[in-house]
Amino acid sequence: MRYSYLFLILFAFSCQPKYDVPVTIELNQNWEFKKVNDTVWKSAIVPGNVFSDLLENKLIEDPFINDNEEKVQWVSQEDWEYKTTFSVKEETLEKKNLELNFEGLDAYASVYLNDSLILKTNNAFREFDLIVKPLLKPENELRIVFESTSKQEAIEKAKLPYELPEGDRIFTRKAQFQYGWDWGPKLNTSGIWRPIKLVGWNDIHLRKENTQIKLRQLTDSKADFNILLEDYPSTEYSYEVYVNDTLIQLHKKLPSDMIGVVSFQIKNPKLWWPHNLGEPYLYDIKVVVKDGKKILDSVSTKYGIRDIELVTEKDSIGESFYFKVNGKPVYAKGANYIPQNSFQDKVTNTHYEKLLDDVVDANMNMLRVWGGGIYENDMFYDLCDEKGILVWQDFMFACAMYPGDDDFLENLKQEAEDNVKRLRNHASIALWCGNNENSEGWHRWGWQANRSEEEKEEIWNNYLKVFDSILPNTISKLPDTDYWESSPKYGRGNPKYKIEGDAHDWWIWHDSYPFEHLEENVPRFMSEFGFQSFPSYEAIRYINQSDSIDISSEGFKNHQKHIRGFELIDDYMKRDFPVPTNAEDYVYMSQLLQAYGITKGIEAQRRAKPYNMGTLYWQLNDCWPAVSWSSIDFMGNWKALHYKAKQSFEDVLISNTIKGDIIETFLINDSFQIEEGYLKVEIRTFNNDSIWSIGKNIKVSPFSKDKKYRINFDGLEFNKDEVYLATKFNGKIAIDFFVKPKDLKLYQAEIHQRIIKSDDGFTIELQSETFQKDVFLYSKTKGHFSDNFFDMLPNKTYAIHFKTDAKSLDDLELKTFNTFVR
Repeated sequence: MRYSYLFLILFAFSCQPKYDVPVTIELNQNWEFKKVNDTVWKSAIVPGNVFSDLLENKLIEDPFINDNEEKVQWVSQEDWEYKTTFSVKEETLEKKNLELNFEGLDAYASVYLNDSLILKTNNAFREFDLIVKPLLKPENELRIVFESTSKQEAIEKAKLPYELPEGDRIFTRKAQFQYGWDWGPKLNTSGIWRPIKLVGWNDIHLRKENTQIKLRQLTDSKADFNILLEDYPSTEYSYEVYVNDTLIQLHKKLPSDMIGVVSFQIKNPKLWWPHNLGEPYLYDIKVVVKDGKKILDSVSTKYGIRDIELVTEKDSIGESFYFKVNGKPVYAKGANYIPQNSFQDKVTNTHYEKLLDDVVDANMNMLRVWGGGIYENDMFYDLCDEKGILVWQDFMFACAMYPGDDDFLENLKQEAEDNVKRLRNHASIALWCGNNENSEGWHRWGWQANRSEEEKEEIWNNYLKVFDSILPNTISKLPDTDYWESSPKYGRGNPKYKIEGDAHDWWIWHDSYPFEHLEENVPRFMSEFGFQSFPSYEAIRYINQSDSIDISSEGFKNHQKHIRGFELIDDYMKRDFPVPTNAEDYVYMSQLLQAYGITKGIEAQRRAKPYNMGTLYWQLNDCWPAVSWSSIDFMGNWKALHYKAKQSFEDVLISNTIKGDIIETFLINDSFQIEEGYLKVEIRTFNNDSIWSIGKNIKVSPFSKDKKYRINFDGLEFNKDEVYLATKFNGKIAIDFFVKPKDLKLYQAEIHQRIIKSDDGFTIELQSETFQKDVFLYSKTKGHFSDNFFDMLPNKTYAIHFKTDAKSLDDLELKTFNTFVR
């Protein structure tokens, strides 16, 4: 009996799968760093960068505070050295293949393994993989020397007989914004900014970036796929395909004509949609490679079944520019995204989760990843897939002309391949765009002045080599995604900017045009337009390291990077709003001003649908605490713009225009469902007396724009500065005014408040006897208000949720626009 029991145990173990899978070791421990010429080593955190390490060791002051940015400029001029030691077990050393993966070295690095130079890099955006088996020992030292970018830039600059715009940054492949921008500091980092891994394997190592899922055929009843394995080991092995953890396909061996191609099918497929139009459904797909019962490796990914097409067709007006998802036109609503921190190592998964939740919460369905930042971490795209956010992805070129020598172009080609391959399976990627404003700059910003024809031809031909050849060729052979050469297609000085392609409209702000310009000049797709505002009180206190709200200190002024920024905010404020003398009130008013202008543009663009099919404002977020164009500040606080944009981006939008004595009422429906209900348009006094109203039952067709009323109120007697227009439909209300905000005659009355504790914060109930405009709630307690900068109708109770971990809320304060106009 004892022997039978032993036999059963041995038999059971023999039936268990055996493994000979790759071993991956992340080298993130025991790192130290120093200036190359120093002798004292300090502890370092990897992944990271030299600024973060200097901060952690208290060797520099925080450059995000006051004017400390100026005090740390020396850091970028030095050469820095990092080193670590690591052990490798005997069984790992015995693997047939041992490889070091460098996912991101910023930027000019010399890598030494056990004192042997194994790699020299010149691109922070590339991944480098090196076979190191001959050099590895049980105990190892890895040392990396980072050279100041300015040294290599000077060498490359000296090779050219002319100067290229804009500055020396063009010679270095790294985040361009780190050289300073009109919303960000000059903090040119260096270091190990993405992980270093040691990978060991015998026969197979399936890399995720070398695995592509291609949809071959799609019907309602089935979806046929090929999985392309660039790292295919042998047709003799077996290949298992799992979908949502269920084995659906077994290839005992691959046919000789299908080398590296594994086919499978999903029945009754569910499609991936942007979140406002359907479910962003993702499948879990995994391939397992076996030799008999022995598992050699596996690779898995989440995958959304969808078809995305950029439609650019000639029409009677010019040329369209819009996206189709699964065969249906989609109106794009969103913003431009920049890196969340000048120091990428400070951006956590929690930051990604919160910011992208804020995107969805504000009814956005698209983000444009701007070309002066970074190809984002995988987590960003994973969450966009999961949350149903379309991604317009720029290649990392912005506002400049770049060199065209063979070495530089080969470097760019490898950069493009690395990043396109890494991102190609993401359902959210809707478009790859070559650059930000390079073409516009060349044709409109004076870059051609005082150059010979030969020089201009050479510079432009080098542009075409990259953006008309290398990049589109990379896209054509790797993913199923459209490519767009440059954003915008035309600069705003070209009359075609409104009738073809995408547009950046900076007549407002840079050229001081009034906000009404946006209502009268609507392009086919607005991919950039914006206006600045001050950040939250929390951000200002952080900058100044003071409890007082001071926007005149020299330290704070350093956080306004646009040369005319303060002046432009003030000029625009004088046009439409009262100009407070108190700093706290001025900050509040600047946010109202920003929201007023940008939502005016958003709604004008949406009213022009389907002529216009997208609106992406500049910008979503900040990389440091600053006065900027963002709608969410560096501390994560929503400005007035984000709250107001949430309303303007609703799938079913009520939008009015008031010109002279004419009111026009539009209903815009971006959803695929019909909307039916009672539409009521009413003029009321601020004390809630009704002066005039009209209403009717209406239907709003799916994906439509319809003018429901054109009303001439000539002859109707009322004081335009003492009333508001209320338009109601299916529980939604739009509030409009007949005069500029500064000309309103609002009444003064107390806002009664009641605070009630809830499970995850507090509910704040508010009521007033008169109309209250742009009510702003604020507190030093960290948290998020479900609504803010909102209008209150008379004698109606408003319940605002304040989500916070705090147990008490003793310092709640509020402002109302009523106190600024009488």
